[in-house]
Amino acid sequence: MTASIRLVLFDMEGVLSHYDRSARVDRLAAISGQTPEAVRHAIWGSGLEARADAGQISDEDYLSALGELLNYPVSRDEWLSARYASITPNAEVLALAERVAERQRIAVLTNNCRLLTEHIDFLNPPVAQLFGPHVYASAAFGAAKPAAQTYLRCVEQLGVPPAETLFVDDTDANVTGALDAGLQGYQFVSAKALSAELKRYGLIERA
Repeated sequence: MTASIRLVLFDMEGVLSHYDRSARVDRLAAISGQTPEAVRHAIWGSGLEARADAGQISDEDYLSALGELLNYPVSRDEWLSARYASITPNAEVLALAERVAERQRIAVLTNNCRLLTEHIDFLNPPVAQLFGPHVYASAAFGAAKPAAQTYLRCVEQLGVPPAETLFVDDTDANVTGALDAGLQGYQFVSAKALSAELKRYGLIERA
């Protein structure tokens, strides 16, 4: 290890929670009266979600643009209901994060617009309870993972050097981005494997 770890920075969807994109699409399709294919194009195919995650547009402009693409005025509550349908907390990983918090600091860095962090109490109550105010959306930093700016501005806000931060994400590109930015990184595959890695770092007690 090149440095001791003072902060473990977790991705949310795919790590702290399971993400069901189809559930989100189906819910928004039912709300808007559009086909799932049209919803997928509006969110991802058009590039709208990527722009929102990178903080290039405001939440209001994001919802307005989504409504235009779907030919239906999507309200904040409707968007939230679709996002809620896609999120299932991962109890095993949350339990590991809680154990880490007994020794070191923990936080969340997720590729999302600010709507998610503003409404994290509703969207993912266990994450909100465990991490408190330290759930950060990429949009707040003006870039999405794997851009170095995303990680560096996040750890700067937390007051922890990159080299003393362990970043955990399920996506290889995002872990590589963290490593390139000077953080330590680990690609999540399972709670069991993550537990072993956290023990190796001395971040949780060995059984």
